[in-house]
Amino acid sequence: MSTAPLKRVAIIGAGGHIGRAITTALIASNRHTITALTRPDSTTPLPAGIHHTVPVSYSDIPALTAALRDIQFLIITLSVAAPPDTHSNIVSAAAAAGRDAVLTQPDIMPNVYGGDIYDPTLRAEDLFSGGAYARCLEIEATKTSSYVALLCGFWFEWSLSLGEPFFGIDIKNRKATLFDDGNVKITTSTWEQCGRAVAGLLALPERELSRRFKNKGVYVGSFTVSQRDMLESVQRVTGTKAEDWEVGFEESVGRYKRGLEEMKAGDRYGFARALYTRAFFKENGGNFEATRGLDNEVVGVEKEELDEAVKKAVKMAESSWVPGGAYDF
Repeated sequence: MSTAPLKRVAIIGAGGHIGRAITTALIASNRHTITALTRPDSTTPLPAGIHHTVPVSYSDIPALTAALRDIQFLIITLSVAAPPDTHSNIVSAAAAAGRDAVLTQPDIMPNVYGGDIYDPTLRAEDLFSGGAYARCLEIEATKTSSYVALLCGFWFEWSLSLGEPFFGIDIKNRKATLFDDGNVKITTSTWEQCGRAVAGLLALPERELSRRFKNKGVYVGSFTVSQRDMLESVQRVTGTKAEDWEVGFEESVGRYKRGLEEMKAGDRYGFARALYTRAFFKENGGNFEATRGLDNEVVGVEKEELDEAVKKAVKMAESSWVPGGAYDF
């Protein structure tokens, strides 16, 4: 195993929000040859500086295998709208590419990008971690590929900009719902921090990367903050005062259960309400900095300034940005 960093990196979803941030950071590092795998019909613009672009159907395992045959590290970023078997197809192709190769056995960063998937209570209750952990185990079970999961918490600017069902803060309408007393902290990251973390991870010598993170998670965060921290930052950024806001309170367990019932009734915001509220439980919540510690120093990233990140979220909210829209803030 080499003492040099991995050179040949492929990414699926380089034009998406998290994929773009990761790809941009890898390009800026100037350490890797980057291949972007894209759907044949994709019209999404990709970051400048990608070395190779390979259009390929994610349901065509032989074609995927051929595209991945010389790759050392594969990063998977998929939309929530991707067909359920897409991730499995990609993992199968990567494993086949590794079996076909003499030396190259691609490590995989799975489509996880969430909280502490190693907490069994969260896996059972938070609507995300169970499926994310299963994607990791699927890779490990190939015996050819191994995984490194980026555990970064909720994407901060996305979550804060989207309104009350998420972090409980409605920036445009100056309203907020605080769960319990609003003082429970969670660890969360910006897209750019995730990108820098992946670039720092892949700057590690291959031997060290494997020793530290083979079939494990790398925990990173921009900050660990409460709803009250976020709301006070929004007020500073928008130049508003506490009296300008309508603030209510809701018991977290009841809100979580309400979200589950809304999901059953077909309310698309029920999922977000349950998912996000569960992270703010006082026990087994989203503060993995406290329970696991952070690998920020290992991958060479520092905590960020909360107000600077909030400025971006405020611009997104005030422009009525929606998931799938361009992110130019």
